[in-house]
Formats: sequence, structure tokens, C-alpha cells
Amino acid sequence: MTDKRAPRLMSYAFPACVAAALVFVAPAFGAEGAAKGPSEVVFIGQLLVLMIVGRLLGEAMIRMGQPAVMGQLIAGLLIGPSLFGLVLPDLQHALFPKNPEQKAMIDAIAQFGVLLLLLLTGMETDLRLVRQTGKASVFASLLGILVPFACGVALGEMLPDSMLPDPEKRLITALFLGTALSIASVKIVAMVVREMNFMRRVVGQVILASAIIDDSVGWIIVSIIFSLALHGAVDGWQLAQSVLGTLAFMVFSLTLGRRIVFFIIRWVNDTFVSDFAVITAILVIMGAMATMTHLIGVHTVLGAFVAGILVGESPILTKHIDEQLRGIITAFFAPVFFGMAGLSADLTILHDPHMALLTVGLIVIASIGKFGGAFIGAELGGLTKREGFALACGMNARGSTEVIIATVGLSMGALNQNLFTMIVAMAVITTMAMPPTLRWALTRIPMRKEEKQRLEREEQEAKGFVSHLERLLIAVDDSPNGKFASRVAGMLAGTHGMPTTVLHIKDAEKIENTDKEDKSDPTGNPKVKAAEKRAETKKSAKEAGPASEKKAEHAGETVKQAAEQIQRAQKKDEKTDQPVHVTTIVHEAPGPDVIAAEAEKGYDLMLIGVENTAHRGKDFHESVEGLAKGFDGPLAISAVRGALAAKHDGKLNILVPVNGTEPSRRAAEVAITIARAGKASLTVLYVAARTGGRVRRGLRSRRNEEAILKDIVAIADGYNMSIRTAVLTSAKADEAILKEAARRKNNLIVMGVGKRPGEKLFFGDTASSLLEDAGCSLLFLAS
Repeated sequence: MTDKRAPRLMSYAFPACVAAALVFVAPAFGAEGAAKGPSEVVFIGQLLVLMIVGRLLGEAMIRMGQPAVMGQLIAGLLIGPSLFGLVLPDLQHALFPKNPEQKAMIDAIAQFGVLLLLLLTGMETDLRLVRQTGKASVFASLLGILVPFACGVALGEMLPDSMLPDPEKRLITALFLGTALSIASVKIVAMVVREMNFMRRVVGQVILASAIIDDSVGWIIVSIIFSLALHGAVDGWQLAQSVLGTLAFMVFSLTLGRRIVFFIIRWVNDTFVSDFAVITAILVIMGAMATMTHLIGVHTVLGAFVAGILVGESPILTKHIDEQLRGIITAFFAPVFFGMAGLSADLTILHDPHMALLTVGLIVIASIGKFGGAFIGAELGGLTKREGFALACGMNARGSTEVIIATVGLSMGALNQNLFTMIVAMAVITTMAMPPTLRWALTRIPMRKEEKQRLEREEQEAKGFVSHLERLLIAVDDSPNGKFASRVAGMLAGTHGMPTTVLHIKDAEKIENTDKEDKSDPTGNPKVKAAEKRAETKKSAKEAGPASEKKAEHAGETVKQAAEQIQRAQKKDEKTDQPVHVTTIVHEAPGPDVIAAEAEKGYDLMLIGVENTAHRGKDFHESVEGLAKGFDGPLAISAVRGALAAKHDGKLNILVPVNGTEPSRRAAEVAITIARAGKASLTVLYVAARTGGRVRRGLRSRRNEEAILKDIVAIADGYNMSIRTAVLTSAKADEAILKEAARRKNNLIVMGVGKRPGEKLFFGDTASSLLEDAGCSLLFLAS
């Protein structure tokens, strides 16, 4: 993890800081002077220096196997009174003047940065992980909090009056010290656990879950202590109000508030045509929840943190949106906030032997308390001694969480400058000591048998198709085809609570296969056109009548029932508490333009189920082509026949042909998902080519066959499923497939296909032959 260039990079960081200060501060003084009020140029210079030095030192820290946030904090220490202020005090004061107006400008950015960092921390918090790890993480976290918290409170009670910001508020300071000593940093822990490839190991999950509980409990405690600090003393009634208000806020947020947040994000994503509208909605949600916590008398950080948890659980929060938000926070607000935190600390106090000794004592008490509490909790939670040792090592990192808490304490007067500096020093040392110790401890932990099986399954899912789906669109009518497509959609959606939109078609026969020219928007903005088309769809829904709306709701219920079916079949470590949200839309005959407008909302797969699938034997019907033409993405098209036409929810016996291509692997995944939900039989068939009456199967061919089938079997094994495999030799793949389906009495063939170029919807000769000749039901999955 180390890089020989890291020391050289670090050596360049401080000169870069000085050069930036000279370049940007000198003109500010020349034009305005330091004493004439706030200067925009000085403000810009401060931001640039914090970003440049923070980035350089963050890069160096990463190359040395340390978190980037430590580099940003150290950057603040270097350009503050601890070093830059000693070497070039006049220049340092010029860049960061003490006058309140100038300081307020950069402080405003830093304080908003606190809320954004808590939002990001909440988005990275996985409450499901806490539930999966059970009592081990709860015991480890609670004892890991209680022991160091008690130590911190005791230390605060023993400090001399000269060390306190206000001796009359000793208990408030003691409570803050206890909180600061007891919280671990999720981000730092996650970084090392991910780097060591332990993210999905049992001990890795327990470590992360314990850190999540630490963070969650910590911000609740901080908020309550903030309320006490506002009133200046511990008052029973005020304490009860703060605790009850916090509990009420948490209950509201995790129940009704969750639904409100999900609805807002989905509505903004589906309605607004402007860029980055969802990010604006997320920031508004954060601000609203931070204001709510302020109104109930606790700190705004709790509102921002809980908002992050709810936003992170939103089922349609795409990776793209998450990366955009994360990018601006980590690139701008994080270096400014942590740099300002470092600037607020003055390490020159450690020249005093008494202060240095107190700082060492604080670090020792914090480390022993956290390590001991977490280790005992791990033992009580059923972990082995090696696992408990690794967990205790990981929980000792304070990192960014500690700095944020210390900053809040300093701003509210619970900590003075000396205590703040001591806590920052403790955060830096414990955080930098944690990665090497945790790496060493994790390498000594053997892998359990059940872990091995789960990791193999998750490795398969990581390169899979179904696991990466986030939102489904189904276009169906009231035919058996439509009902079966709704059933399949529910099985897929239930795997991890995917929002699903049911576009119910009143008259599929009227769907046209050509795009209509759209002149409604002269600007040519596709988002505006999409919004207009969605408005047309809403109008069509209103005109469809109650009977059509009732049929659409019935299709939605089919989706939900199938989703519940797959969720019941899932293992404990797969289960999600996120129900499938179904939106129903009614349209008389949606053409390609209507489908394209709806697709603007962002769907990963479209399922089509209309009464007439085939036309003139091998060709798809115009209604299917019209729907497919409007969707630029993966498609699933059902053609229900035989027993499933009479009973769409009947028992399934599935055949999936594979040939080693990506579409066939996707089809196998979908078939396995369907089979799991319905406890169906599944056969995987490989057809070996035969030319001129001779079988072309050498050693290499047989190895390829084995590898392809073994890959599919491995997916099924991850879910403890037993499937059949078969290899047939034939000159024509369609004949072999139909022969095997007849022999196995399969009532459903799931086939992966690829779209071929041309105006017509064509998946190749094999698919066309099956569409014409198969007596059983078909499900084509097209990439």
C-alpha cells in the first residue's frame, strides 16, 4: 500500500501552500487591505489553499495506506498556528485573519460542509447490515461505547478548572469528552475492511455494523448534549424533552418519513426535466430534517445524518446521482471543513509538558477503553478471540467523526481550544494507528464454511444481471401474456425491492410500429418532449375509465404477490425489508414515443406481455414491435402458450438454453430467479453443433461446454438450488431445444437473445423458429 513517491509528494505540499498564499493574499492586501472588512479575494484564496493542500496531503496519505481525510486534517494543522503560523506568522494571519466578518465567510462553508458530510455518512450507513449481524455487533458497539464513555466522563470530572471552558458546566464538558472518546469512524473502518476484501466476511460485517451503531448512537447523544448545553445545566424536564423529542423524530423518520423521502425522490426524478433535480431534492430533504431537529432542541447534525440514511435507502437512487453528490462533497466541502478543523487546533500547546502528558493520557484512555469495551462485547456476541481482537482494533479509529464532534463541541462552548486540540491529536493518532493493526489482525482470521459459500454467491452476483437491476417497466394488457409478464416482473423486483411501473394497455391492437413526428417542442429538448408525452399518458389514463384502472391495479397486485414469493424464498443474509413499490399507468395504445417518454425516468429492464405476440408465424406482432421500439435497453418478451395460458400462476418446469454468450447467461440468471420463487424445476441445456452428419466435439469443445454449464451451476449453488444440465448435439439448435422441452415436459423456455439490426424486431433464426413451433410458453430476454 505504500508508494515511494509519497514522501516526495508530501514535501511539495507545504511549499505549494506558501506559494498559493503569496499569490492570492498579496493582491487582496494591495487592493483592499486587511482591516477594511471582509475580502472576497482573501476568501477565494482560503478556499484554494485548503483545497490544494488538502488534495496533495490526501493523495499522499492514500499512497501511504492511510485515509485521505487525515491528509486534509493535517493540511489544516500545517497551515494553521501549529506550523505556518510559527514560520510566517504575518502571512498566515493575512491569509486567515481573525476579524469576525472574514472568518464568518469561510466558517459558513465549513458548517454547511458538516451537514453534507453527515448526509454522506448516513448514505453509507446500511441498517440492514446491523440486522444481519445480530447480537455480535450490538454487544460490541454498546460496550464499545459505554466503557470509553464512562472513562471520558470520569476524565472530565477530574480535569482542573483551568482546563475547562466554564467550570460551572463541567458535566457538559465531561459528557462531550465521553462522547468523543466512544465514537468510531465508519468511513475509516470501511476503507480498511474493503481494502482487505473483508467487506462481506462475517467479521468485516460485524465491524462495520458496530461502527454504524456507534455513529448512530453517537449523533443522538451529541444532539441531546447540545440541548443540555443550550440550557446551561442538566434539567430533568429539559433532558426528558430532548430525549423524547429525539425518539419521536427517529420513529417518524424511519416510518412515515422514509416513505415521504422515497416519494419525493421518485416524484422529482419522474417529473422534473431540468438537470440535477434529484440532487437539489436531496439537499432540500437534508435541510428540512436538519431544521426539524433544531426545532425540537437538538443539533442539526442528527437531522442531516438521518436524512442521509433515508436517502441512501431510496430504491431509485442511481449510482450516477450518488457519485455526483459524493463528488462535490469530497472534492470541495470535505477539504474545507477538515482543513478549518485543523486550523482551529494549535499543537504548540504540546510544548507544555503538562499538556503533552494530558494528551498522551487522553489517547491511552481512549484506546484502552474502546479496545477493551469492543473486545468484551465481541466475546459476549459469540465471536472468536481473533475476530474480537480484529473488531477491537477497527473500532479504535476516530477519524472524521471525532473531528466533527469536537468541532460541534467547540462551537457550542462545551470544549475550549486546548481540549479541542487534544481531541484532534487523539483522532489523528488513533486513526493512523488503526489501518496497520487491523490489517494484521484480519490476516489471522480463517474463513468459515458458510462464509465461503456466501462469498462465492456474491461474487457471482457482482458480475450478474439481476443483481444490478434497479427499476422495472412492464407494458401489459389483461391477456394471459400480460398476467404472466406481471408475475415474472414481480419475481425480479422482489430480489431487492425494485420500484416497478405497470403501464397497462387498454387496446394493444392499436399500437403502431412507427414513431410519430413530434413538433411540440421547437427547442428539441428530449426531456421537455418526454414531459409532454408523460402528460399525454396521464390524460389517456384519466380517459380510460374505472374498468381499465381496476385491471391495472390487478396487474400491480400480481407484481406484489410475486415479489413476496421470491422474498420468502430468500436467505436471511439476502432479505430486504424494502417492499416493492408499484406505480400503475393506463394508456389506450402507447406507441414508441410514449414508451420513450416513460423510459426517460430511468428503467433497467422492460417486460412486454400483450395478447398477440406473434404475427405470421415467425414474426413478432406489430404491437410488440411498437412497444419494443421505444425502449433503448434490455427487454423481456413473454409468449404464453399451453397450460400457462389457462393458469398463469401455475407450477413451472423451466428449460434455459445456453451457449456461453452474455445474453444466455442473463437468461439463466432470470430463470434461476423464477425457479427460486416458484420452487420450479430447472434444466440448463447446451446444444453442441453438428455439421454434415458429424459431431464436432473435440477436447477443447467439451471443456468449453463444461465451463459454460459449470458457471450456471455455480450461480444456482449459491442459492442452494439443484438444477439439471444437459448437452445435445444437433445441426439445428431450435430442433434440439424443442426436443429437450418435449422430453422434460417443460412448460417454459427462457432464452437469451440479441437484437439484430433492421426495422423489424428480430432475434435470430433460432428464436424465430421457437416463436413459430414451440408448444410451450416462451420468455425472450433481449440485450
